[in-house]
Amino acid sequence: MSEPKTVPIATLVDEIGDGAEAIGVATQSSYEATLTQLRAWLTRKNLPQNTRLPTERDLAERLGVSRGSLRKALATLEDEGHLWRHVGKGTFVGARAMDVLRLDEIDRNTSPQEVMRTRLLLEPVIAREAALNATRSHVDALRSCTSRMRAATSWRQYETADNELHRSIAEATGNTLLLALFDAMNAVRRAVVWGITRADDRGPPASHHSFLEHDAIIDAIEKRDYAAAQQTMLEHLQAVEQNLLGKKPT
Repeated sequence: MSEPKTVPIATLVDEIGDGAEAIGVATQSSYEATLTQLRAWLTRKNLPQNTRLPTERDLAERLGVSRGSLRKALATLEDEGHLWRHVGKGTFVGARAMDVLRLDEIDRNTSPQEVMRTRLLLEPVIAREAALNATRSHVDALRSCTSRMRAATSWRQYETADNELHRSIAEATGNTLLLALFDAMNAVRRAVVWGITRADDRGPPASHHSFLEHDAIIDAIEKRDYAAAQQTMLEHLQAVEQNLLGKKPT
């Protein structure tokens, strides 16, 4: 007569626990005990942020609990922000890091329409802040940009000076975070529209709409007229949108 097959205790606990929970008879006290055990284990280990935990089976064996109860306890700690999970990679200590797209990912997934809409939302506010905070040197730098735009002999020269003008307005806000947001948006903008070619590369004509529009923005900033700075920037960008995308201002 053959000897009866022996099963490790940890496997029995695992199978019994999973089976019980599968048919809805797991007790609240079992879950609470597992949660307490898990909290104590994590406290004792004092693991650094983003440390990957052992597999569920391994961790259940270490704690002497069922995998079903452990899953519930892990879910609770994840909801509380103590753990985070990545499907296929495991469970990690700490809160999940924000999934921030890289700029090269953004420019592959956005469009000139989205970029223009973002400019319309952000840059009028930047102009308003610049009117409140610009110094004399900021205004002088803006005037220098417009002079170079008028003297441009190609569209690339014009666009370079135009880009510097808009960034200088962002610098004039004195707000580091706002400038960083502008830089991120502007990097995407330049990548998205860089390939757009113009039929005539001799530079903008003297009657180009942006010259007077830029002057009006700088005048408002110099006078600290924040409402006018915001409005003139909005009107300027609406004109840019119409020329670039053929969309009339709304």
